Amino acid sequence: MTDQILKPTRRALLGGAAVAIASPLVLRESHAQAPFNWKRFAGQSIDVLLVKNPRSDLMQAAEKEFTELTGIKVSAEQVPEQQQRQKAVIEFASGKPSFDVSGISLHVQKRMAAKGKWFENLEPFLKDASLTAPDFDFADFGAGPVAYARQADGALDTIPFFVDYWMIYYNKELFDAKGVAYPKTMEEIATVAAKLHDPAKGVAGFVSRGLKNANVPVWTSLLLGQGVETTSADGKLLTDTPEAIWAGELYKKLNKDTGPQGAVGFNWNECQTTFMQGRAAMWLDGIGFATPLEDPSKSRIVGKVGYGVTPPGPKAHHAGMFADGIGISRGSSKKEAAWLYIQFMTNKKNQIAMLKAGAGAPGRSSAYLDQETISQSKFGKQYFECLLNSAKIARAGLPQIVPVTEFRDVFGVGLTNMIGGADVATELKKATETFAPVLAKSEQG
Repeated sequence: MTDQILKPTRRALLGGAAVAIASPLVLRESHAQAPFNWKRFAGQSIDVLLVKNPRSDLMQAAEKEFTELTGIKVSAEQVPEQQQRQKAVIEFASGKPSFDVSGISLHVQKRMAAKGKWFENLEPFLKDASLTAPDFDFADFGAGPVAYARQADGALDTIPFFVDYWMIYYNKELFDAKGVAYPKTMEEIATVAAKLHDPAKGVAGFVSRGLKNANVPVWTSLLLGQGVETTSADGKLLTDTPEAIWAGELYKKLNKDTGPQGAVGFNWNECQTTFMQGRAAMWLDGIGFATPLEDPSKSRIVGKVGYGVTPPGPKAHHAGMFADGIGISRGSSKKEAAWLYIQFMTNKKNQIAMLKAGAGAPGRSSAYLDQETISQSKFGKQYFECLLNSAKIARAGLPQIVPVTEFRDVFGVGLTNMIGGADVATELKKATETFAPVLAKSEQG
């Protein structure tokens, strides 16, 4: 269609104005909103504290594009999970953290962050059209992740960019060699692990975190099979109940009888290495650790990985849910530049990149609707089915309390002792008695 020529009005002619010739496109542009200014804070530099994991690798890989878009330089540091949490606590407590942006484990630090006023409330940034690009589309983030990120007072101090569901990675080749089927129940995990355990060939039937503190989510994920969490709605500890003991016995049996040598010192990275070297038949952990498993330069089991939804327990079927958020340090002097960084790193393109890379479940709903990306992914149909089916049965994997780290420390010691042969009921009773006053004090504060 050709543009229509508009004749000058009589008023324009009488006023000595030049004859105006305008197309509908020009007219539309004259009324269009000014484009979003990504260069507004060009020349600034921001520091970012991240947890060492595949998602942070993706963020760092996207830094060049961000700097080209905004003119903002980024200095990001990846720190192993436990050390990153300690660093965050120490620096935020000082009131002058060395970073402008920080990642946070919502399942561990959410309430601590609120109490210590670590982050800025992001609501004002979201409502400011000069700071938030129109295509950011915050409404695209799922209701579940957003609710998980909101504090008790309703403030949104982090963007929930990642949700991790716990499932079972399994080695299809080892399963097929023994003619073993994927376990249908939690009890069957132990049965199957025993059949596949072959120390003579350097193969463990099962691997999971044994290192104190890191090991607690394994136990709590099994406990969800009893339909309960570690605390009741009114804050009562449910950690030495028959259900908790059942989960502890299963944890002990799996790791003591069918785990690799040295499992008491394993965190997720040791488990991941063991599994992708073909030295473990099953690995219970978060689906966000899948990326290296399908990387030929790192893994010996490319194309042989099965992705299974956590089997149901005796009373319920749930997948442990964990999540990460990212926020602006309240002590930062470059909050606007920091917000542009967060906005860019959690946009639709980068959330889809996370899904495509197998680095976990994005917080955005639109990522799961991108069929072209999914079809081109190096991860097969089973991976996406596991992710989506786990989302349907997800339940918080850790108690929603302030002293989550202390909880993990106390019960983590007990779980480690169990792998060494200690009595489960005794360890859980001891840990419960030790932690009860800590929880009570935190609630009073």
